Amino acid sequence: MRIALGGLHTECSTYNPLLQERSDFRRLEGGDLLAKANFDFAAVGVDTVPLFYESSVPGGPVRREVFEAQCAELLQGLRAAMPLDGVLLLMHGAMFVPGIDDPEGGFIASVREVVGPDCLIAASFDLHGQITAQIAETLDIFAAFRTAPHVDVPETHARAAAMLARALRGGTRPCVVRVPVPVLVSGEMSSTFVAPCDRLYAALPGLDARPGIWDANLMIGYVWADSPRATAAAVVTCEDAQAGQAAALEIAKSYLDVRDALVFDMEALPLDEALAALDGPAVLADSGDNPTGGGVGDRADVLEAVLAEGRPALFAGIAAPRAYEALEGGAREIDLGGELGGGGPRLSLAVESCRFAERCAIITSGPVTIVISHRRRPFHGFADFEALGLVLDEHPLLVVKSGYLSADIRTLPRRQVMALTDGAVSQDLARLENLHRPRPSFPFQSI
Repeated sequence: MRIALGGLHTECSTYNPLLQERSDFRRLEGGDLLAKANFDFAAVGVDTVPLFYESSVPGGPVRREVFEAQCAELLQGLRAAMPLDGVLLLMHGAMFVPGIDDPEGGFIASVREVVGPDCLIAASFDLHGQITAQIAETLDIFAAFRTAPHVDVPETHARAAAMLARALRGGTRPCVVRVPVPVLVSGEMSSTFVAPCDRLYAALPGLDARPGIWDANLMIGYVWADSPRATAAAVVTCEDAQAGQAAALEIAKSYLDVRDALVFDMEALPLDEALAALDGPAVLADSGDNPTGGGVGDRADVLEAVLAEGRPALFAGIAAPRAYEALEGGAREIDLGGELGGGGPRLSLAVESCRFAERCAIITSGPVTIVISHRRRPFHGFADFEALGLVLDEHPLLVVKSGYLSADIRTLPRRQVMALTDGAVSQDLARLENLHRPRPSFPFQSI
């Protein structure tokens, strides 16, 4: 038996003005891609042909020519690898491409055209993906993350791979059943670590164990894409379509029933109230400009407010390639904020000290230390700070561009507050332009 591996993985806010280019994507091939699949196919007698997997920091829409080139290259690789018994795709599901209604659905349909009706196609997805009818009808096997923040990525890839191996060994061919749910909230309002979603996701393994069910999933969807495919969904891989439909309806109802209980997973306040409330060691999440949610990552709203108070703080970080290059040239004063088109104030800062690490400039200006990155990127893991030579205990206030906090940052023994700030991933859903989402969708309309 022989399978191919590949995938495309990003998340796109339609409120982010930056188009993603090919240079924004990082590629995995060969053994690195096999390792990401997290399954020993050789041990079950399956030969593998790793093609490539490209992922990017979430951002704005993907330039159409970039997406079409990615798809063409992957499809060419599939044609060269034929004949194939299976394909494993590592996807996200929240890609937005101008002029293409269902990018992932169209790509997966093209994969089916290449490999034919008998070849099994399995895929893993982020639970914030938009799963369309085309995706569900084309795939044979589907698995999605069950944690947000995402701490089960390797396990999810392994689930999809194990189901593919199981199907290749014979028996009833599985199918995928989808039931849309007219609810669309942010990940911060549907964290799997707090009620009510902790209970809903804890119930999914029990559904997996039912006769005829292989894998049960609740897709939250992606709220910052104003798109007709923006919706939550229950998605079930099953060998008994009737049992799968029943399970999907049960998942969908359980989520719809708790819609009024979907709240932020941490203390959340407007920026001025958040700063007024912080009187000791704290973490402040600049939620509206969070690059891992699709924000630009260049806004200086929080920096402006903190400087006005004269409060010591560490900002990690602000994307500003021109400011970074000016610092490389020895500049002692820089302009910072909104450099990539994300909006917000533009500040002139005196640079008192500056050092470089990991394509970042770490500067001090008055009471604050600021990490200025040459490219859009998050700073969410302890390893990020260690690589920059930063000791968090030396900074009473840590400001990160984040929505819900990463697993590492959550462990810090500090008060943790999410600032409800402006940006391409604003948590103020009522203010989002809403022209194309399905109607009715909670909380945009009552249901």
